[in-house]
Amino acid sequence: MKSGGQLVVDALECFGTGRVFCVPGESYLPVLDALHDSAIATTVCRQEGGAAMMAEAWGKLTGEPGICLVTRGPGAANASAGVHIASQDSTPMILLVGQIATRRRHREMFQEVDYQQFFGGMAKWVAEIESAERVPEMMSRAWHVATSGRPGPVVLALPEDTLQQLSDVTPLNASVESLRQTEIWPGADQLTQLQTMIEQAEQPLAIVGGSRWTAEAVAQFTAFAERFGLPVACSFRRQMLFDHTHGHYVGDIGLGISPKLKARVQSSDLLLLICARFSEIPSQDFELLNVPQPQCPLIHVHPDAGELGKLYLPALAINASPTALSSELVKLTPSGEHRRAEDINTLHQQYVAWSSLEHALPSTTTMQTVIAHIIKSVPADSIVCNGAGNYASWVHRFYPFQQFGTQLAPTSGSMGYGLPAAIAAKLAHPEKTVLAFAGDGCFQMTMQEFGTAVEFGAAVIVLVIDNGMYGTIRMHQEQNFPGRVSGTDLFSPDFAALAKSYGAFGATVESGEAFPAAFNAATKSGGPALLHIKVDPDALTPTLSLASMQ
Repeated sequence: MKSGGQLVVDALECFGTGRVFCVPGESYLPVLDALHDSAIATTVCRQEGGAAMMAEAWGKLTGEPGICLVTRGPGAANASAGVHIASQDSTPMILLVGQIATRRRHREMFQEVDYQQFFGGMAKWVAEIESAERVPEMMSRAWHVATSGRPGPVVLALPEDTLQQLSDVTPLNASVESLRQTEIWPGADQLTQLQTMIEQAEQPLAIVGGSRWTAEAVAQFTAFAERFGLPVACSFRRQMLFDHTHGHYVGDIGLGISPKLKARVQSSDLLLLICARFSEIPSQDFELLNVPQPQCPLIHVHPDAGELGKLYLPALAINASPTALSSELVKLTPSGEHRRAEDINTLHQQYVAWSSLEHALPSTTTMQTVIAHIIKSVPADSIVCNGAGNYASWVHRFYPFQQFGTQLAPTSGSMGYGLPAAIAAKLAHPEKTVLAFAGDGCFQMTMQEFGTAVEFGAAVIVLVIDNGMYGTIRMHQEQNFPGRVSGTDLFSPDFAALAKSYGAFGATVESGEAFPAAFNAATKSGGPALLHIKVDPDALTPTLSLASMQ
């Protein structure tokens, strides 16, 4: 006989779960007790939003559901920030939420929430396990729903009596094969048509995005692009899907898109959306492609059939996962030599010019030095994380991502993501350099998780870019209500002192000249480190000043 709580942990062990992220709560004590004797590492966070973001980042990196455990009511509400990220970023994740006893439902009990209503609009599946004997069934379903098709978050509520109840049900004992993601394979006729359309096009452009990629799939797609003469762009915050130093890379399609790349998207005679959804941000508010009829033939590949034709009518729709598609594309043989080498080189050189720090404003010398030093000093397999804010444009425009698995950034635009994501990345890959970029506003959303980094030895390097305001909102405020500053000034603590109060390395950087020495010291500290980088508030973005808007 095993308790429902033990059966939950048995299922997680069956899944091969290596780590869970949580904030403890009395509503799921039997699960915490079962974890006591489990080999699963338990990372105790400071706030449920941070825990859920760590689980989401873990799912991004591993392709397996990140696991987050939180208590009922307020705990679940806090965790919803991470669930929303997992939803919009197509990340596999399972949120396990404590719940009041089933026999006491519908009395507005202490912290009672109807989770199906609360999470129903942002999770792939929300359910409540009403008896211990159904734990193996429901946990198995949660795993498969989270990873299938377009991955996403699943929420399971765990009532107190379910977790305490004893059952002789057989614990989940699935084979490794049965837990693998179900691949979706393209048809032979679809591959033939795809090849024909590419070879007949004069100015095709491929845009890669979405989730479910692997390093092998990225390498295979790269080889395919080389053989068939395809220039390749990356969708918003999916830049790690193609090596920026490769001659076929032409830039990212997101916020602050290169005007020349934008023009090329609009003038192409064939577009390939490879597992990207091309929603509001990459589509430039749905203006790059006409909805629903694109201005040029569109090949759309996606692992979720529901995304095909959802916004754009494709000339060729292929329901396939990126791993299955790439493994088939690499087998195709061109019917002849392509004649697009000059066009591809021109597009790549336009990207190189666009990503040069020479374009940045004179008032941004500190950040120019920061980015330039990082580019030349960190290994190519370093993992770069960020949340939301204008500061992130320094990473997205200028940092050359070269390898799969090196970027953690929310396509949902969630502030506070960088630090929790970096902690998860460092725990997953302790041997790698992990950087967390954050603005002063973004960092203060989840800065308490720096304590989590210290407690669990996650030696992340946090770069807090401090301009004393909510810079992105101020930019939009000046555009829409010039001269009427309201609600965008920001008071912040001494972030370096905060790091030191945790016993970690902290330093304040007030000029570009001081950054290299400070960064090297942070790297050599061997533990979590924070650099408080003070920048000129006039520089709203690398190329836009506050003064120019007034």
